[in-house]
Amino acid sequence: MTQLFRRRAIVAVATASVLALSACNAGSSTTGTSGSASGQAGGASKDVAIGLVLEPTSMDFTKSDGAAIAQALLGNVYEGLVKVDEKGAVQPALAKSWTISPDRKTYTFDLVEGAKFSNGAPLTADDVVFSINRVKSDWAVSVKKSMDVVSEAKAVSPTKVQVTLARPSNSWLYAMTTRIGAVFSRTGVADLATKPVGTGPYALGEWRRGDSIVLRRNDSYHGAKPYFERVTLRYIKDAAALSNALLSGTIDVIGTVQSPESLQQFTSNDKYKVIEGTTNGEVMLTMNSSRPLLKDKAVRQAIRQAIDHKSLLQTCWAGHGTLLGAMVPPTDPWYEDLTGVAPFDRAKATQALKDTGAAGKTLRLRLPAAPYATTCGQVVKSDLEQAGLKVSIDQVDFPTWLSDVFKGADYDLTIVAHVEPRDIGRMFGNPDYYTKYDNKAVQAELAAADAGTEAQQVEHMKKVARLTAEDAASDVLFLMPNLVVADKDITGLPTNAVGETLDLAHLSRS
Repeated sequence: MTQLFRRRAIVAVATASVLALSACNAGSSTTGTSGSASGQAGGASKDVAIGLVLEPTSMDFTKSDGAAIAQALLGNVYEGLVKVDEKGAVQPALAKSWTISPDRKTYTFDLVEGAKFSNGAPLTADDVVFSINRVKSDWAVSVKKSMDVVSEAKAVSPTKVQVTLARPSNSWLYAMTTRIGAVFSRTGVADLATKPVGTGPYALGEWRRGDSIVLRRNDSYHGAKPYFERVTLRYIKDAAALSNALLSGTIDVIGTVQSPESLQQFTSNDKYKVIEGTTNGEVMLTMNSSRPLLKDKAVRQAIRQAIDHKSLLQTCWAGHGTLLGAMVPPTDPWYEDLTGVAPFDRAKATQALKDTGAAGKTLRLRLPAAPYATTCGQVVKSDLEQAGLKVSIDQVDFPTWLSDVFKGADYDLTIVAHVEPRDIGRMFGNPDYYTKYDNKAVQAELAAADAGTEAQQVEHMKKVARLTAEDAASDVLFLMPNLVVADKDITGLPTNAVGETLDLAHLSRS
């Protein structure tokens, strides 16, 4: 029996459940218009249903970490001043234009005309100022740190906002394309967990906990009206059930394919289209650097070299995805292929573990209940044990993972996809983050990258990538592909998914 066949046998018995897009897995009911959870494929042409896996725990991404909330709401219910396109470039959104002062510290935004919140209140510069200040004062999630560089935000006029930074920052404007840039109504934040209020092309219609979220077209939207009057996000945890939902017509789109090995049934059927692009979702084998064994760089390096990444990718995700070597996807300007920094070498890893005294020691691998995590976890366990470590696997639901692993750092190793864009600095530049990684050289390079020119940013960020790769700060198992399957008449689906949002406004039916 070949090694690959043995691994596939392991995968065949692994539980396929929830995709951990750093997202959340529960929710509660909201007020809204009732309706079928089905997209009524073959029924009303103005309805569409999209199959996803992880459901938000609440609608309030100012208080709850995880990407599932932003995936559903950002760009659809909420808009920011700016947004990112599928090539990673910053584009206008609620700001139709902006200027940057010569010292690169003052940004002046001119707002679009006619934008209104779903509660009927008009968008003004005061709402933008309120939203920026609220990130600093009221948000309770890790991404809020990206707003720390703002020293002042003020309304110059009802349609003009001026933001002054404490220092030049290359990362701030890009960060404003993420959830921290969402603009809230000053009169619409009383119950964000169940009643989000935004200016986007859709508004929340209904949330059926454990089943679906219905978004209804905002007919007073200031921009181009979406084609679909109603979008249903159906949350289906099991990978096979997700595929069957499309085959049976329960949904029209699989937004995140969870069983890549099943794609052939769609590629060979002219009723469907398959889209494959890239994302910024790095599937990480995160190492807790505060653990005694993992404080040792030689042990971390041995763990990286013990893993056969090419075989892992084939086993875990049917060969779909990209091997990176560092936490930088190809759509970032500072990308370099660093897979050669720590190539697979089981013999070298085995000897290093013996030399450090780590051989025979047990590491606790805590996995969120997700198809990629459960399958990759079995492969990682097998590889590390062949190199001389012992690995105990502890699988938990995603809310538990968020509370115990992400917030409590109660783990040795974990596997999760980090989908936030350009997040290598958050991952390895903050010693208080759940990685507990503290490298002053990395922190200095990140600071220099943020403060310098764009060319200097690229130079320093390349150094960050190489330093973290050479130091084995953690291990990037692979970059998640953007795999989407849809009815052939669905148009407007993006090839790449490099932001936090699932763009619904451009979907149509031919």
